[in-house]
Amino acid sequence: MELGDINYLAIVVAALASFIFGFGYYASLGKFWMAATGKSEEELKSGGMAQPMIITIICQLIMSFFLAGIMVHVGEEHINLRGGLINGFFVWVGFAMTATAVNYAWQRAKVSLMVIDGGHWLGVLLVQGAVLGVMGV
Repeated sequence: MELGDINYLAIVVAALASFIFGFGYYASLGKFWMAATGKSEEELKSGGMAQPMIITIICQLIMSFFLAGIMVHVGEEHINLRGGLINGFFVWVGFAMTATAVNYAWQRAKVSLMVIDGGHWLGVLLVQGAVLGVMGV
């Protein structure tokens, strides 16, 4: 994979689309998520929102870039909507959800928190895969 051959616009659009997805996802599940964390809204907002937002968008850009790299290596014939969704799902099952499950198990976090956050990462990777598949990598 040569860096000059990458569709950087698709990577940025995929990252932004998944960020917007996450905003809507947690806006709709916010009360359940807060209950699962065991923290109050005041506790969660006490550190400010800027740092987590910046870290999130940077990490989603990185995730989108590497998902694009995986899709290039899987093969050009799979760079389409279906291939993007399949790649996103496989990355979620093989990496995102397994890492989340291990971390939450050791933290003794509630299963409901793992399900909510795991669902978020599934949505993020499906959105990114769909955008990258449609726009091309």
